[in-house]
Amino acid sequence: MKKTLVFGASLKPNRYSNLALKRLAEKGIETVAFGRTGGTSYGIQITANLDAIQTAVHTVTLYMRPELQRSYYQAILRLKPERVIFNPGTENPEFYALLKAEGIEVLEACTLVLLAIGTY
Repeated sequence: MKKTLVFGASLKPNRYSNLALKRLAEKGIETVAFGRTGGTSYGIQITANLDAIQTAVHTVTLYMRPELQRSYYQAILRLKPERVIFNPGTENPEFYALLKAEGIEVLEACTLVLLAIGTY
């Protein structure tokens, strides 16, 4: 499996982004994370500094509502992921267009479901 960036990661165990960190770790998928608050969850470092993520990522899985995504468009595009997963509540047609123009796959899906059914 190729590296995943959980974008909008939370240290709070009741958040879906935190559960995604747990499931990705359980599956052995190399994972990095960006969130408003830095820390560690399930052995995965969450950075509050997006510039600290310098490695290539295959997948960005979004857990940030659309109105907050806009200020991160260029940073995500600079990472040149192969796909971006828009989890429920993060759907953003404006961002879809920018990603598709760069040849990046856009997927409206739930990362937790994809992992559970083996299609991640």
